Amino acid sequence: MTHLAGAYAVVTGGSSGIGAATARRLASEGARVDVVGRNAERLRAVAAQTGGEAVRVDLTDAAARRDLACRLRDDPPDVLVHNAGVGLVGEAWADGQADGFAGLIETNARAPIELTAAVLPAMFGRGSGHLVFVGSIAGALGVAHESTYAASKAAIMTYAAGLASEVRARGVRVTVVIPGVVDTPFFERRGAAYHRRFPRPVSAELVARRLVEGVRQDRDLVVVPRWLRVPMVMRALAPGTYMRLASRWG
Repeated sequence: MTHLAGAYAVVTGGSSGIGAATARRLASEGARVDVVGRNAERLRAVAAQTGGEAVRVDLTDAAARRDLACRLRDDPPDVLVHNAGVGLVGEAWADGQADGFAGLIETNARAPIELTAAVLPAMFGRGSGHLVFVGSIAGALGVAHESTYAASKAAIMTYAAGLASEVRARGVRVTVVIPGVVDTPFFERRGAAYHRRFPRPVSAELVARRLVEGVRQDRDLVVVPRWLRVPMVMRALAPGTYMRLASRWG
């Protein structure tokens, strides 16, 4: 998809952070953008900026996911951005981690898989479409005290990688976006602020800009900031060295 003018896009988790910034960026490219999320007031504000609709949905609710899937099946977008996500922090063995994992899977993995299944028949029928999965560097590398969250993100990123090979021949493109630390309300909502001096958070607007560039240029992978490719390559090529460094630095 070399241009987005006139395209119809849907962004989940569109009420704030990366989702809201992505919706605005897509709209600036000429797309009509509907935003999906839980906060009705913030959704309406973003939708007013994008020229689309605000769709209030709790993705942890199975019935609500089905309703959204039906909506997307009936009016399939050209671009579907799976951005909605929730976090969880704490030691893997701590109370609540196992129970919390169910909610993470519902939002971070199950919802995008179900919504993808809803839109693919129409995308196949017209021979075009673009699916964007917003992952996390935690899912790519594993991060201390975020192992449960990392597992949920790794699940959807691996799904997206396999899906890309399945659908490309039928005209559908898949882009996986791997952001590092982003300055959004994510940390506040998970109940633990980000305190590390490094890496420094990047803006949601930067992630949105790179995401939309990835759609326009049909990129398989977008990493923000770009230097995070270095630890990703190190983990792939020298896993022992990487694990020793990770054990020391977290």
